[in-house]
Amino acid sequence: MYLGYDIKNGVKYAKICSSRREGDKVISSQRSLGRVLDEKRRIFRNRERGIFTYDVTTDTYGKPDPSYVPKVSRRGAKERLILDFGDSYFLDAFIRKNGLEPCINALGYGNPDTVNAMVQYYVLCNLANCHASTWWEGNYARVLYPDANLSSQRISDMLGFIGDEGVYRDFFREYTKLLARKEEGTNILIDSTGLPNSIHFPLTAISNHNGKISNEMRLIYVLQQETELPLFMRYCPGNVVDVNTLTKTILELKANGIKTKFAILDAGYLTKENIEELYENGISFLSRLKENNRLYKDVLSEHLPALEVKENLVSYNSRYAYIKRVDCDMGEGHRAYVYLCRDLAMKSIENSKLFDKAGKVGMKTQAVFDAMERHGIFALVSSRPIAKDKVLGTYYTRQQIEQVFDICKSYTNMLPLRVQTEETLRGHLMLSFIAAVIVKMLQKQIMGTPYSPIDVFTNLRNHKCKVFDDFLLTQESVKKANDIYKLMDLKVPHQIPIHKEAL
Repeated sequence: MYLGYDIKNGVKYAKICSSRREGDKVISSQRSLGRVLDEKRRIFRNRERGIFTYDVTTDTYGKPDPSYVPKVSRRGAKERLILDFGDSYFLDAFIRKNGLEPCINALGYGNPDTVNAMVQYYVLCNLANCHASTWWEGNYARVLYPDANLSSQRISDMLGFIGDEGVYRDFFREYTKLLARKEEGTNILIDSTGLPNSIHFPLTAISNHNGKISNEMRLIYVLQQETELPLFMRYCPGNVVDVNTLTKTILELKANGIKTKFAILDAGYLTKENIEELYENGISFLSRLKENNRLYKDVLSEHLPALEVKENLVSYNSRYAYIKRVDCDMGEGHRAYVYLCRDLAMKSIENSKLFDKAGKVGMKTQAVFDAMERHGIFALVSSRPIAKDKVLGTYYTRQQIEQVFDICKSYTNMLPLRVQTEETLRGHLMLSFIAAVIVKMLQKQIMGTPYSPIDVFTNLRNHKCKVFDDFLLTQESVKKANDIYKLMDLKVPHQIPIHKEAL
């Protein structure tokens, strides 16, 4: 066999030629390969296979190297383009300024422009990946990342590559250098969220989480308390309950070089087995006690009557609460501290609801009194002593992880899940994780300003640029865009040189 070529209307096409002898006759046959994209590297394209490689010696088909990007020829070299500029220019500078560039490079994909362009897409566009190429065509990202290949097939290939377990480890090894710098360990928050989907693979299962039935998988995030940034992630099938994931998560953190010294947990993680694991690993913890917990009931019955005294009154964020610390035994000789709390604002709200209900159903005064006794009451448990005026502030940092889940689901393209395999799912979750880190970093840095992350990128998208053959000219920016650039100490040049290949 050998390759033959034909030229039609200036376009080169390839064909597989073969011949065989039957008696005195030589019979020749041909098979079309399609259009020649790169003759030297044997890369072709046709409707059936898309873009592919072909080895004539072995008669086998394959995929082109990720670094290969088909070039689109344009008529009129002096064609002018107007692109969205400010959002991608700002985001590129923000990533480099905050030390995230080495983390993204650690993903090691053969076409880094594709990865960098998709990181921007996950931050800037909450759309399906099939629209990424259209976004890239009209954005300065095409100048920043000229070799990006954002066809649907190449994006799937990229997601499958960065979803590999080895790539995950390379990324988190680099990322933890940025955050977990303390030798003695870091404080963490752990929680999970459901990702509803109807994908037919083992991770999707029926879940009963806090009484809500859904078809989903579970995503577990770990946040670093001091930076409020996502530190690590893992996932599990939807029918695995949270309580069974804590030990595995802590062990994975340790395996990835992240030392944990203090964990703030949801009440659902607090079981005898998990408590024992935490003590054995030298990890202090703070969690809420469920009302059906025996320790909660014992502390409540003994200490509630003496809770509301002057020395137990503390303030927190313009709210007031009575808090009493009680030494206790968690079993197996482990000492702990229960903080019996009564939030006065919550007590007032619950009382108002009770009074409204009592008047409608005719409750007796004794029943009203008994119900009021429990209003605003909750209990926290910690393996180490915490000052009473600090314990609520420490525990309520758990809200940060809920904010990150909201960022993931609302701003970083996490949902709906549009993947078919676990490999591409892992790649999708990786890009969403990186995007969540970027958005959370930006959110922290613009706190106290009139802007939210979506305000930043929406205003900057309106700052355009005009592209010529070998340079671009940035257009005049409005006051809001200028103010945002100043917040990040960015000075936008009037002219930026570019390579013609970018167009």
